[in-house]
Amino acid sequence: MSLPDCENLTLSRDGSFLTVCFNRPAVKNALSLAMVTELESVLYAIEKDRSIRALILRGTGGHFCAGGDIKDMAKAKQARPEPGGRDPVAALNRRFGSVISALNNTPQTVVAVVEGAAMGGGFGLVCVADVVIVHQDAKLRLPETSLGLPPAQIAPFLVQRLGLSKARRLALTGSRMNGLQAHQEGLADICCKDEAELEEALAAICAQIRRCAPIASAQTKALLMSCGTESLDDLLDRGADLFSRAASSAEGMEGMMSFLQKRQPAWERQG
Repeated sequence: MSLPDCENLTLSRDGSFLTVCFNRPAVKNALSLAMVTELESVLYAIEKDRSIRALILRGTGGHFCAGGDIKDMAKAKQARPEPGGRDPVAALNRRFGSVISALNNTPQTVVAVVEGAAMGGGFGLVCVADVVIVHQDAKLRLPETSLGLPPAQIAPFLVQRLGLSKARRLALTGSRMNGLQAHQEGLADICCKDEAELEEALAAICAQIRRCAPIASAQTKALLMSCGTESLDDLLDRGADLFSRAASSAEGMEGMMSFLQKRQPAWERQG
């Protein structure tokens, strides 16, 4: 598997972990169309690669992501739609929805490490992470309604993350919060007081992910994501079939044998 060349993202791989850093520090890593396209390319490249077990999202320059790039929106407003095509602003907005949906459904475990600003689209990226580690002084905000705009592509994932009641309050008040408040709301899983604690928390989460079998983790995530969209009986039937196949698979046999022999499973030793 080869990773795409990127100008707006910095990619670094450590064993089975791929770190993706948003790399537009001059604009607090605002999401440009180019950055969205690059992130889509990364997700496509790793989609079927079980050797990459986790995707770590970070930002350079002390910020996670300050939301959509206003310059791209200005260009879209000036553009004319193609005959029979979608309005350029709607098309631009929908592209972000596509990438956040792809990130939401990627089989790898997604860890977001949030420092500085995480606003608008950046807030949406946080919502679809499987694990969120936040600095207590981070600044998270949903500013759209205060700008006369709906959080059109973020709203479904906000509801998915926090439930309808909290989503309504946060979205309809243009809510802003620091990292500690994000942890209290349930948006963040781990809140850290400083950089050293942030790195320790990330290392601990990575160690926990390493203990989990890669195929079983991907299957588990897919089952979890199907809750609420598939009938319970169908989901349980599909789960039973997955469980049966996993129990007789090489990964399942290795997991059970390592437990009986009181040793690390092969995937944990491989990192």
